[in-house]
Amino acid sequence: MTRETTKTGGEKDVLRASLERHREAVVWKTEGLDAVGLRKPATGSGTSLLGLVKHLAAVEYDWFCVAFGRETEPLPFDDDDPEADLRVPPGETPEDVLAFYGRARAAADEVIAGLDLDATGTSWSGETVSLRWVLVHMIEETARHAGHMDIVRELIDGATGDHRREA
Repeated sequence: MTRETTKTGGEKDVLRASLERHREAVVWKTEGLDAVGLRKPATGSGTSLLGLVKHLAAVEYDWFCVAFGRETEPLPFDDDDPEADLRVPPGETPEDVLAFYGRARAAADEVIAGLDLDATGTSWSGETVSLRWVLVHMIEETARHAGHMDIVRELIDGATGDHRREA
């Protein structure tokens, strides 16, 4: 998808386009930085661009795949460490994390394509959720963290904006 979103399509198309727009912003915020910049903690809590991408990959897999009974790869959640999915250990490269995000997006897209908006699954907390609710939640989640990434990226090198500027 491109920056242009579906403005007149059906509900599922509009929701999917909105999610994709924010996903693209997330990836764009990582472009042009080396591993040091991507790992650089920009807040007291240690928030980094790469950690936010890893978190978003894990929650896409969890909300779309786990909730609707689809297989995933191992996810970086740890009951004893609620921030584990935001940490990127030294042996994990930026390419690894970005590829993880790409696989999570592709797996989520398969779930979205294969289910009706009213289809239900079970969240990590045991609650019943509809695909519609999960799409809205993941739009919120991705937009929220894309906003964090706007600030982190500006702190690293001054780059601003929420999408590539056409030349």
